[in-house]
Amino acid sequence: PMAVGRSTVGEAAVGEAFRSLIDRVRPEAEPVEYARLVTLARQRSPEARDHLARVLTEPQRPLWAREIAAFALGSAGDRRAFETLIFLLNYRDPVCCATAAQALERLRDPRTARAAAALATNELRTAYALYPV
Repeated sequence: PMAVGRSTVGEAAVGEAFRSLIDRVRPEAEPVEYARLVTLARQRSPEARDHLARVLTEPQRPLWAREIAAFALGSAGDRRAFETLIFLLNYRDPVCCATAAQALERLRDPRTARAAAALATNELRTAYALYPV
């Protein structure tokens, strides 16, 4: 029962983080592609995750599209999101960083700690950071 409670709370937090993310990126997003990606992210099927994973690797994809795809995949435990989430963790916008951190926490990839430590100790990164890593 306790694990179920934690899972439910975790799912609610992910849902709130996703709503916040899609509200934040909506103004810069192309409406048709935005609607398609949000729908795919909410489907949570293997086919939908495959489509979202392609968004991470296709050239010329805008940051907002990659952020939606990476968050959805990371929150679903799909490790194909790892590299993009680390990139977003290193992004200058603190809200984007926080969203990526939430998805990385859900992803539970063993490479996360090493990547975060590398970011936190990178002198170039910490010198231009507006907020602490």
